Amino acid sequence: MNYTPNDLQNITFKKAVIGGYSEDSVNEVLDKVIEDYSEYIRENIELKDKVAVMNEGMQHYKNIEESLQNTLIMAQQTSEEIKKNAYSKADNIIKEAELKAQKMVNEANQEVLKVKFEYEEMLKKLHVFKTKSETLLLSQLEVLKQMFGEKE
Repeated sequence: MNYTPNDLQNITFKKAVIGGYSEDSVNEVLDKVIEDYSEYIRENIELKDKVAVMNEGMQHYKNIEESLQNTLIMAQQTSEEIKKNAYSKADNIIKEAELKAQKMVNEANQEVLKVKFEYEEMLKKLHVFKTKSETLLLSQLEVLKQMFGEKE
């Protein structure tokens, strides 16, 4: 059984008839024991209070740590999502640019074909003009020869 300071204060010793303990020295020792015991109890209560305060502080910091970890995880997830969206956007821009470039190449090829066709048409017209001009000149030369009576 654990004694409280009050229990110790109220302890009484039986006196022995011969050679018993001196009541004053026993009381003096008990007073010192009570004083020490009271101090230990007070100190124990203070230490328990300090432990409770420290546990509360530690819990506070654990909550902050958990919050920071959650924030870090969210930041990493957001970063990954932003990166993924950026890559996707970049891919879309590249594909769009490639499609526009292909369209421009196709249009340029069509323009080249159109110019080639017009060039061929112009060559044909030039040939027709040349042929008509030669025919006209030859016929005029023939008329002149007949007019002046030249014989071949």
